[in-house]
Amino acid sequence: MNFQKTRMLIGVPFLLVIYFFVIKYTILLFTEINEWYIVIIALILGILRILPIIFESEKSTKLGRFLANIMGVWSWVWMFLAMDVTAIYILDYVFTLPFWLICCILAIVPILTIYNYYHAHKLIIHEKLIELDNLVEDVNIVHLSDVHFGSIRHREIIEKVANGLKSLEDSCDLAIISGDLADGTSAVESDDFLALKDVNMPIIFTPGNHDFYPGIDDVFDACRNAGVIILDNDNIEIKGLNIYGMTFTFGSQGPRNAENPLNVEKLLSTIKETSANIIIFHIPSNWEEFSRLGFDIQLSGHTHGGQFYPAVWICKALFGYNKGLFKNDFGTIKDHYLHVTTGVGSMGYPMRWGTDSELVVLKLRKK
Repeated sequence: MNFQKTRMLIGVPFLLVIYFFVIKYTILLFTEINEWYIVIIALILGILRILPIIFESEKSTKLGRFLANIMGVWSWVWMFLAMDVTAIYILDYVFTLPFWLICCILAIVPILTIYNYYHAHKLIIHEKLIELDNLVEDVNIVHLSDVHFGSIRHREIIEKVANGLKSLEDSCDLAIISGDLADGTSAVESDDFLALKDVNMPIIFTPGNHDFYPGIDDVFDACRNAGVIILDNDNIEIKGLNIYGMTFTFGSQGPRNAENPLNVEKLLSTIKETSANIIIFHIPSNWEEFSRLGFDIQLSGHTHGGQFYPAVWICKALFGYNKGLFKNDFGTIKDHYLHVTTGVGSMGYPMRWGTDSELVVLKLRKK
């Protein structure tokens, strides 16, 4: 049983308790109900939550993906409904709320749900400028991350990415995927990424932690069949750029700390003094270390920018560099850049609020 499946199954008993109380106190705003009915409803929801977790990792099916989507939306709804209902009871304790106001407060959840679901499925293209001293020529890179191919977003998200990249073929030189192409909620078949084969630009991929959950060999196999270049602790030179892909996983290769330091010698051996040096590393950490070693640009993802409020604020507090383009010279003689994309797909919930599902065109220009 992979890490993703184990983590989700462990959380189901906790979800059952939350389901019970959210349903109970929402209904009590309108009428009385036998608690045993609520127990039955909560158990049914729990079973529906478990089924796609169990079966999708072995063989993805339309039914499994449908249930995963329904439960992904419902999980988001109960989380916000819990906050909504709590607020209503607190306000009603202070002063009696009229029935119409209670209904208006509850209506916020379905309105937000519709908006969040729509926004999560809308792919937006952004452009950002990076100025470097050691560019051989001007280059446009499409940076994307966290596609999260799985049971909630399946082949349609690969097709959406492929179509987005096709629209940029005339203006961009290459695309870089900085991890989590898959998310581990469903099996990865060898032909799942074939839509990327029709993109007329090189596509580079370096794994993130989630790519290991469905089996990294299966992910690599699907990438090779789609013509995607895999940089697994390796480098490649394209358009005068020296690009190194540093694989990240929560296992033996990360996180980096005193017991598991960076392989400085290997990283130094990849630096090209006559080229602009780019490192692909899934999480937005070690930027200063990479910069001092000689990397001009770090491309990361992982955070989703928090994906939706209030997680956006939490994510910013945890990571600091949670989304966007950052510049710092770190006391050296040139500027270094870190770009953290909010990603294409979504984690757990097919919802976005306050962040975009994005492809980012990084316009590298001579300083």
